[in-house]
Amino acid sequence: MEEGVLRVMEKPNEKQILLFYCMESEDLARKVAEQSPLIQLQSINWRSFDDGFPNLFINNAQYIRGQHVAFLASFSSPAVIFEQLSVIFALPRLFVASFTLVLPFFPTGSFERMEEEGDVATAFTMARILSNIPISRGGPTSLVIYDIHALQERFYFSDHVLPLFETGIPLLKQRLHQLPDTDNVVVAFPDDGAWKRFHKLLDHFPMVVCAKVREGNKRIVRLKEGNPAGCHVVIVDDLVQSGGTLIECQKVLAAHGASKVSAYVTHSVFPKRSWERFIHKNDGSEKAFTYFWTTDSCPLTVKAIGNRAPFEILSLAGSIAEALQI
Repeated sequence: MEEGVLRVMEKPNEKQILLFYCMESEDLARKVAEQSPLIQLQSINWRSFDDGFPNLFINNAQYIRGQHVAFLASFSSPAVIFEQLSVIFALPRLFVASFTLVLPFFPTGSFERMEEEGDVATAFTMARILSNIPISRGGPTSLVIYDIHALQERFYFSDHVLPLFETGIPLLKQRLHQLPDTDNVVVAFPDDGAWKRFHKLLDHFPMVVCAKVREGNKRIVRLKEGNPAGCHVVIVDDLVQSGGTLIECQKVLAAHGASKVSAYVTHSVFPKRSWERFIHKNDGSEKAFTYFWTTDSCPLTVKAIGNRAPFEILSLAGSIAEALQI
């Protein structure tokens, strides 16, 4: 080989993947399987005993020996986590060639630190649990997570799993370039944390950064830097719960002259139907958010918001299918 010249390695043959999934993630699993004929869906009987504890059965277990196996999880509530963990811990022990766990949304991610003695950092607890998934014949479990809330959480996992941290931002960029006013788009971040996480992935666009400041007992959103005047401003963050920060950020941007405001979050948690705050009414009232883009990482939210404006779902299916081949 000539000095200074890198020889391009041939792409290895892609793997045949047997994809199991929880009931909540069935729609996303089917979309993932549609991405490639090499991905075949498999089923599990999700049954319960009379006392409510799971009575589970992995169908065709004897035929998955020596196969590359994956499981698509959704930890939407503590009630469904145990039954899925039972399957997740069982699959690698069935003499599979490799095991991949896809957990698009790491649900305890926002509880990652102690602010006073006695706080429990449940993100670390969840990471410890997942770090104890049995090793398969192919080695440690590959763990695929999208836009984990705090970047330091990647260090919470032990060497018994191989975390692969992916992002939904490429889906947003693709959608923004499809807009008729794409040349007038400005990206806004609700705080410095969101800026640190995402600005390098969106450096093609002008940027605005907001900040939360305390005024008495209240936390107020202020414009920290950038100019939204006359632009279509898209607020970008990793997740939304009640939506209060997004709404306050929208008000500040509109007050500083933004012509339109939209939002993108990878994970729409929206407890207690808080998504209703964003729905476009048919009463001619002003629409605060032109678009609200999110992914299908939270399946229950996807079913709830349906085709309601301003929501648009950007599916992770293609990205997950690619991750399964790594």
